[in-house]
Order: sequence, then C-alpha cells, then structure tokens
Amino acid sequence: MPAKAAEPASGAASGPAAALADAHLLSRFQALDHFLLQHQALWRPRPFTERQLPWETEHPALAQWLRQRTLSDAEAAHNHPETLDAPAPYPQLAAQAAQLAAVGELPVIAITPAPPRLNVDVPGRKWQQIEAFASHLGFTHTPRHWLDWCAGKGHLGRRLLHNDQHLTCLEYDPALIQAGQALSQHHGLNAEHRLQDVLADNTDQQLSPQHTPVALHACGDLHVRLIQLASARGCNQLAIAPCCYNRTQGPLYQPLSSAAQASALQLSLDDLGLPLSETVTAGARVRRQRDLSMARRLGFDLLQRQQRGIDAYLPTPSLPSSWLDKPFADYCRDLAALKNLPLHGNPDWDALEAAGQARLAEVRNLELLRNLFRRPLELWLVLDRALYLQAQGYRVQLGQFCDYALTPRNLMLLAERNQRQ
Repeated sequence: MPAKAAEPASGAASGPAAALADAHLLSRFQALDHFLLQHQALWRPRPFTERQLPWETEHPALAQWLRQRTLSDAEAAHNHPETLDAPAPYPQLAAQAAQLAAVGELPVIAITPAPPRLNVDVPGRKWQQIEAFASHLGFTHTPRHWLDWCAGKGHLGRRLLHNDQHLTCLEYDPALIQAGQALSQHHGLNAEHRLQDVLADNTDQQLSPQHTPVALHACGDLHVRLIQLASARGCNQLAIAPCCYNRTQGPLYQPLSSAAQASALQLSLDDLGLPLSETVTAGARVRRQRDLSMARRLGFDLLQRQQRGIDAYLPTPSLPSSWLDKPFADYCRDLAALKNLPLHGNPDWDALEAAGQARLAEVRNLELLRNLFRRPLELWLVLDRALYLQAQGYRVQLGQFCDYALTPRNLMLLAERNQRQ
C-alpha cells in the first residue's frame, strides 16, 4: 500500500461535490440537522402503514399527482426520486436534499494488482466493492497490521495484505473462520483468523495501537463498536464503510457525537431503516417477490381494519417466501391465525387482493417524497460517526468509495491520528 494518496485517477468522480474533511464536518451536519427537523412531517410517516398521510392535506396537488401514478412509474423513479417532475414543493425539496447530501469521491490511490485467483470464492459484486474500498485507503502512514472487523472469510483483509504486513481477522462464525484460515494458508499469507463476537465485553483485548481496523459494511452496532474500541485502544488509523444503521439495540438511535446528542432529532428503528430502502442491487425476481409480498400485506391490512373495526395498522411478522405460493385467501386466513385475529362474515377475497395491488402502486409512489430524505439522513448518521472520531483526536475524511450502482452504501470514513516517526 503506498504511503501517500495519489491524485484522483482518470475516470474518478468529478464535479462540484468533494469529499468532506475536518473543517466541514460540523457545518454540514448542522445544515442537515436543520433540514431533517424542518421537514420531518414529510419523511417520518410511512405510506405502508398509514392510509392517509398527514402532509396530504397541506399539499393536496402533490398527493393527488403521486396517487394516480402506476406501479411502473414508481419503479422507474425509485432509485432516483430527485429526478421526478412533480408538483411543489417536491422539486424544491429534491434540489435542497441533493445539495445537502452531495459528497464527492475520496482520493484514489494506486494499488498493486491482486495475486492470481485471490478473488476465487468471492461474488463478483463483492469483489468489486473490495477493490474500490482498497483503492481509497489513502493513509499518510503505511499500515503495518490490518484488522479485518467482522471479517467473514477475510476476503477484504487478504486483498489489503502485503508481504511485510500482518493480518488479523475477527469473526464470530466458526465455519467462516475455518474457511477463511484455509484460504489464507492456501495463498501463503501471514494471516490469523480469530473467533470473536465483537460485541462481547472482552473484544477490547483484540485491538492495539499498531492495528489498522477496516470494516466493509459491518452492520449497525458492529461498526459503532469498532469506532468506540479503536479510539479507546489507541488505533492510529481506521477505515469504515457503514451499513444497516437500524441494526441496533433499543427503540431509539443512540447518537455518538456531542452535536448529535444536542440535536432535537430522535430517530426510531423505522426512521433508521429509511436510508436502506433502495433496490439497486436486487434482481427482477427479487423485486417481483417483494412487490407481491407488499401487495398481499396491504390487502391483509385492509382486511384486518375491516375485521377489527379499527382503522390502524396491525404489525405482522416476517413470513417465509413459500407463503407467497398460497392462494390469497389462505394467506390471509393463516396470517390472521398468527395474529390471533378471528375472521367474521365472508370477505371478498378477489376485491381485497385487487385493492392490495392498487394500494401498492399508491404506496410506492407516495414513498418517493419520503425517499428524497434517504441520503440526507444517511449522511447525518455517518457525520455523527465522523464527528465522534474527530473528538477522539482523528483527522477524518468522509467520501464515496464506489459508484452508487455498485452499492448504495458507498460512503466511507477514513480516520488517522498523527503518529510518531
């Protein structure tokens, strides 16, 4: 790994947006905080659970315009809701959201090509993410000992490892530890794979100042734990691409930085799931299955409101995909039984199923307004982590490490303390 970052490579992201560094972290966080607080009545309510959204009375033209669109219309705009030519205040909000969420690419460094067959056993998209992550690790000082956090089989760590470096992989699944150790031995690499639940009390013993921890898409509490322990144990460098902010204990988000702790914004688990709602990497079959599942749940939602005489959403458990093979009537009867909901009368199953399909189109289109706030909320969360690291004495850079199409979770934190020569 080179000692210093090179100039951005040919073809790297360009334009007005730049990666964020120390001096700009707090001001961007405060601007996002104001924006999210000011418009929380637009992004907090979930169209899937509320038949009429509070903001529809204030913006009837926008609500009507969205509700009359088709499911195909919603699908076309899902990943880029900012491009929709919708009535006010949609365009103004889209422009503001895009401006506040704009973050450029981290500087690209030259990396040594991977040894032959190192990517065997790694899915293509995952390997591309690993390559992109590695090509943005522009530390001032060359790492000596990589620590692959929540390593799985250790694919990331092996890609980063050079002959004069060490690698430790932490993973809680014994089968992945065994498979990873076999791969490292096969390639003749100086790597140790350790069994460790990173949320356990003794995990701090696994970190020391000479380690450079890296985590590519460690979920929720897993990457937060790394940030806290690495700074407490004196690690001079770390790099994290956060993921799955809703994978956390407790009903509310626990902010890390003093700025986030001072904010009036309190985030539920549902709120934390908003940044994860894209389907960029989902195939056609997965999307069809998702739509069928949502339509059936929405049809059942209409049924349960009729049966209970209560116009309120009834949470239901996750169901095996095999449930989608059942006739709609059986699906509803079995789900009602799971919820201990007795069914009365003779429901019109065909009408309920058709109504669920119609509601799906409305829900997916109404969600487009909420989706304008996906990236601002995600950046708010990543900046909370960046500001925490800054307070622990790190110089911090925040930017993209790959294209959105490769993974929507393409934000990366690069943190480094001054080291004695």
